[in-house]
Amino acid sequence: MQDYVEQIDINQYLPLIIDVGINVLLAGLILIVGFYIANKVSSIINKIGESYDKLDNTLFRFLGSVAKYIILAFVAIAVLNRFGVQTASIVALLGAAGLAVGLALQGTLSNLAAGVMLLLFRPYKVGDFISAADRFGNVQEIDLFTTILKTFDNQHIIVPNSQIWGAQIVNHSFHDIRGVDMHFGVAYKENTDEVRKVINAVLAAHPHILKDPAPFVEVETLNDSSVDFLVRPFCHGEHYFAILYSIPEQIKKALDEAGIEIPFPHRKLIIEKEQ
Repeated sequence: MQDYVEQIDINQYLPLIIDVGINVLLAGLILIVGFYIANKVSSIINKIGESYDKLDNTLFRFLGSVAKYIILAFVAIAVLNRFGVQTASIVALLGAAGLAVGLALQGTLSNLAAGVMLLLFRPYKVGDFISAADRFGNVQEIDLFTTILKTFDNQHIIVPNSQIWGAQIVNHSFHDIRGVDMHFGVAYKENTDEVRKVINAVLAAHPHILKDPAPFVEVETLNDSSVDFLVRPFCHGEHYFAILYSIPEQIKKALDEAGIEIPFPHRKLIIEKEQ
């Protein structure tokens, strides 16, 4: 009699056991397939970044991780569904939590979005000299949240990406050949052709100034007390600052040797003697 009762009890719970077993197997299968797809998608995205030199690996590693965890989130929801868990409330809770975190981290997310745009469009790269966010320096590192600059006096400056992306960016290293703009004033009495000849001689003697394109030396402005020349020699980018900080002194010495006056402000006093 006891054996009969036990047999009835087992038969009663057998469908439930089978159902649970099937759900466990399906859940395990979903997990295995989900992890495989997530890792495969992440790997494909990472390989895209590694295949092209113009694409930044940092960005694609980040995108690969995002894609992986999004897929795993859907896998977790599918597994919970297999066991009869109502996932709608969980999704709503996660959405609300995500909104709250997003509002709390607005600045951080803004930097993240700007970092993604900088890494995607690459207005500058490591090693470039840039002017951005009222800063000038050599780019040492670009990540998803900040750009690190090194100045000429060896300052280490960390600039949030949102400040850079939302303002003007000047990449001084983008073009291989650059013009170096300088201005020089001479007195009105001087012969402009002679001045141009002296300046061209200084530029021609400099080893880093290119012959093609030829330097630009022309009168730019007639000021109150001087005739101002715009002088623009061309050079390779790595010599830009060497020329910018050496040519003015050389031209000043050459003008002095040629007897050409470089004007400076004068004040004339007229004293009248009363009778």
